[in-house]
Amino acid sequence: MADTSTQLKSDAIFEQMKLHLTTDAGKALIKKIGLVYQINIAPKKIGFNEKVYVVDLKKGETKEGPYEGGKPDATFSFKDDDFVKIATGKMNPQIAFMRGAMKIKGSISAAQKFTPDIFPKPSKM
Repeated sequence: MADTSTQLKSDAIFEQMKLHLTTDAGKALIKKIGLVYQINIAPKKIGFNEKVYVVDLKKGETKEGPYEGGKPDATFSFKDDDFVKIATGKMNPQIAFMRGAMKIKGSISAAQKFTPDIFPKPSKM
């Protein structure tokens, strides 16, 4: 299990996501996508000391910890830096997957709806 004292750059994105889902744009996403994503973020190497987040686009919430309502529609694993690049639109998710910077489990059709558009546009980070 992850050492929760580790500060990840991704933490700020998930905090922004919580606020984003309460806005009109966030509510539109919930209607449009309606899926649950579990996102595992590793400080240095995928599979090690991962911090787990759930982005629930059915209920409109983001929380730390594994998904507890059954199985998520798709689970992604990233290194912290790579996740930040994808969430901020600096790296294409398909390219990240092909390079091995992103691992996916679960529904591929659900995974294809996981795009940088679901994240709030970054303010100064």
